[in-house]
This record gives sequence, structure tokens and C-alpha cells, in this order.
Amino acid sequence: MIPFVKKIVTFSDIAVIAERLRGEGKTIVFTNGCFDLVHAGHVTYLSAAAELGDVLVLGLNSDVSVKTIKGEKRPVINQDQRAIVVAALQMVDYVVLFDAPDPLTLIERICPDVLVKGADWAEHAIVGADVVKARGGRVARIDLAPGISTTTIIQRIGALYGRETP
Repeated sequence: MIPFVKKIVTFSDIAVIAERLRGEGKTIVFTNGCFDLVHAGHVTYLSAAAELGDVLVLGLNSDVSVKTIKGEKRPVINQDQRAIVVAALQMVDYVVLFDAPDPLTLIERICPDVLVKGADWAEHAIVGADVVKARGGRVARIDLAPGISTTTIIQRIGALYGRETP
């Protein structure tokens, strides 16, 4: 087995893991996303998120969730392959797939100390912010790398081949 695959844990297991980590006095950081075509913007974002605590838990939208959010043509890469890619990143400690359109249930299960989203999200619009703050945690918004996104990459590839993309 590839060593980093053990970072991919189930929805059920993450609650037990989070409780153990809290018992060890670790600061748990949580972020989420689709991470369809991982690029430099994702890597710099996750690096910044990891610096906010001891353990970074990444909630990864499942294929069902991505389709709900992004449409039928997405994801480009299936959930098992996306989970392997993000788990291989050194700064990510755990990866948990979730099927819902948003990670609220996962946030409630993990009870992170720090909830992280991109600065393109207003704090009041960040799902789970109220839950985290009510428990004494905080919300952090990280600036995104300008000019790079999965959607932009897909559009550029489509343009290379004369195809319209979402």
C-alpha cells in the first residue's frame, strides 16, 4: 500500500481521530473543496491553511457533491484519484470525502479549532463558521493565487482544441 493512502479516512473515523488529536492538545484546522485539477493555487492555499495549526483535515467533495455544485461535466478526475493526489501533499494530514453540497455535517463532526476558506468567501457566508466560533474556534480566510483556477484551466484546454467548456 502507498504510505500516504492511510491519510484517507472515513466519515466515521474522523470523529474518533479528531477527539484523539484534541486530547493530545493539537490544533485542528479544517478546509474543504473539490480539488479537481490540483494546481499551484491549491498547493499554496493548503500550505497557508496548514500553518494555522498542528493538523490539517481536508474535506473533499465526492463526485456526487461536485456534480451538484459544478454541473454534470464535473469532476474531471474521480474522487478516489483526487483523494490520492491531495493525500500525497505533505501539508495535508487527513482527507475525508463527503457527499453533501456543503461540509456542515463534517465540520460538526470534527469540531475544528480553525475553519479555513478562500478570501473570496465573506465570513458570514462560510458554512460552519457559526459552529466553529460558538465552540471558541476561529475562521481564517486565505488569499487565493490570482489568475488560476480549475475552471480557468479547463477553459484554456478547451480553447486549445476549439471546444466550448463550462
